[in-house]
Amino acid sequence: MIKKLQRKFIMITMSSLALVVLILLGSINAVNIYQMNRKVNGAINILSENHGKFPIYKKGKPPSGERKFGFQMNEETPFETRYFVVKINEDNTIQEIDTAHIAAVSSKDAAEYANKVLNSGKNSGKNSGYKDIYKYTIITKPNGYMIVFMDCRSQIQMATLFLLTSCGIAIITLLLMFILVSIFSKKAINPIIESMEKQKRFITDAGHEIKTPLAIISANADVLELTHGKNEWITSTRNQIIRLDKLVKNLLTLSKMDEGNIKLVFTDFDLSDAVFKTTNPFEAIAKTQNKKFLMDIKPGLKLHGDENSINQLISTLVDNAIKYSNDEGTIKISLSAAKKGIKLEVYNTADEIDRENLDKLFDRFYRSDSSRSRETGGYGIGLSIAKSIVQAHHGKISVKSDDGKSICFTIII
Repeated sequence: MIKKLQRKFIMITMSSLALVVLILLGSINAVNIYQMNRKVNGAINILSENHGKFPIYKKGKPPSGERKFGFQMNEETPFETRYFVVKINEDNTIQEIDTAHIAAVSSKDAAEYANKVLNSGKNSGKNSGYKDIYKYTIITKPNGYMIVFMDCRSQIQMATLFLLTSCGIAIITLLLMFILVSIFSKKAINPIIESMEKQKRFITDAGHEIKTPLAIISANADVLELTHGKNEWITSTRNQIIRLDKLVKNLLTLSKMDEGNIKLVFTDFDLSDAVFKTTNPFEAIAKTQNKKFLMDIKPGLKLHGDENSINQLISTLVDNAIKYSNDEGTIKISLSAAKKGIKLEVYNTADEIDRENLDKLFDRFYRSDSSRSRETGGYGIGLSIAKSIVQAHHGKISVKSDDGKSICFTIII
């Protein structure tokens, strides 16, 4: 149990950390790429506005547009920026090629790149067909076009290096966090484990201790009934004994389920038949209370599970529906095939449903209407047991109330 909780704690903690790191990593790299593109676009725009050349930079008098689109020009900009320019006539013939500011591209290569750009029909972008390192833009001139190509090799390398470095640091950080969380998780959850263990021990010990006085009280009631005959006081005592005995059994059942001491025997059985046999006896009870009892059970549905616990699950839900349905209300049990298994629905009408606290119905000892629960003999444990049975079968149980006047429990198993 301790190892299971520790693994769950580590998994939740590491998943949360991984998500935060992933968001942080993605944001930083996205901003880095965005800034890189702004600088490249700024340089291309300055070249476009100055006929394919950088303006002369005078100390103390930077040219206008030096901060355009995030690009900041200085004395070294013309020497550290790799670019080439191709000017084209209106008839698409090449007028001029300037490759003086780049060594990796010849005039022949520049002409080939220009022709491919013109054939692409795009006014700007990257030369994805050849190396994907030259970003370009086409400027329309009175006598033709001018295409400015910018070498983004160093920017791409820096962005890639930054991405790989940040990913490496993130992975190392997560590994270190995993080690630290694994080391300290046991200390962190030990108080919770101890509290749970004490609670389980108390429930188990109290349950066994209560059994003896209940047996004695029951025996005394039998003696009183034999000597004095039946009366309302003895009947009341017997009813309270039955209630307490049921409560103790439910508490012990929950405790055993938490500890995993209940051995479920999984076999293939006819669930449709089990639902009908378990549900059918409740029809007579519903009729005596003037309530409508409907069954819609699809035949032939098979389940691999523990038949006894499934019968207990069905009985708990149907009994709960009858107890808490309104006068002359309706109870409906449906069983059908679902995409991921089998769907069991237990529906009943009611006078009023607290829709905001529906999820609390599965909490132990929670009762939406305490006075009504006392009348019906409820302690708020049955649905907790039902949930534990569903979870033991790796299923899901949910509850909803669409109109506040009815409630439906749905089990997918």
